[in-house]
Amino acid sequence: MKYLKAIFTLSANGNDAIGDAVKLQASKDVLCEVLGEVCFESFEYEGNTVTGYIQEGAFDKSAVDSCVKFFPINDIDISYIIEDVEDKNWNETWETYGFEPIVIEGKCVIHDTIHSPLFVQDGIIDITIDAKLAFGTGGHETTFMIVNDLFDADLNGKHVLDCGCGTGILSIVSAKLGAAEITAYDIDEWSVENTRHNCSLNNVGSVNVMHGDAGLLLHVAQRFDVVLANINRNILLADMAAFRKIMADKAVLVLSGFYGQDADMLIDKAQSLKLVLVHKETRNNWCMLKFEALGRM
Repeated sequence: MKYLKAIFTLSANGNDAIGDAVKLQASKDVLCEVLGEVCFESFEYEGNTVTGYIQEGAFDKSAVDSCVKFFPINDIDISYIIEDVEDKNWNETWETYGFEPIVIEGKCVIHDTIHSPLFVQDGIIDITIDAKLAFGTGGHETTFMIVNDLFDADLNGKHVLDCGCGTGILSIVSAKLGAAEITAYDIDEWSVENTRHNCSLNNVGSVNVMHGDAGLLLHVAQRFDVVLANINRNILLADMAAFRKIMADKAVLVLSGFYGQDADMLIDKAQSLKLVLVHKETRNNWCMLKFEALGRM
């Protein structure tokens, strides 16, 4: 999918050098928060600039201009420019050199097609992931937490939904742990193909992979026992109601892909949908939330 990057330059127009420096640092954090509300997905800092990344179709110039015009910290000037993000294979290094095997709590080992583990102990699940333009090898905190949690769940015979499947790692783990059927989808066509490819590598045939967003769920008749979504905060907030509608009674919803400071707004949204928080976990400031459904909707 096509991305844009917005490069924001911040400057303080006060007369206190130390105070201005503190204010600039705080302003960069606040800017990321307000831009997150208008669909920016990730950010980079360098000096007094903040670079934000957003899908081309989600970019709304008037919304960004409003964020700048009504910025809540006084005496901060903000200007920005928009550039296209080079359409390239961002996983090129992984695809060329691979990644070192990842062991999750002695429960499974995740490796690529280049670095097979020297040995796999009895009882440890062996998973091969060929990451091509997709997210999810198990190394990132969000994926690690969900995979680790799946091993503590009873997935035997369950129906699982994997939202924003990336490499398909969560679908593959679910299948290896006994899930009867997994439905997966991703808005990125590369991820859809990568999930299918990785399912084949792992001899997993119980995953139905679809291309699209949460709107696909309007046409899914299945009720799911477990819903997994490792996506950014804004998409989770927008799609949680759609997840809720296809959850069975006592179904579990596992969310990650966001920072700890964003947890409260997701918990509030979940509670409005009759979802009860049963577990919260953080790892290096990344957060995972687990909810249980009260009845069906």
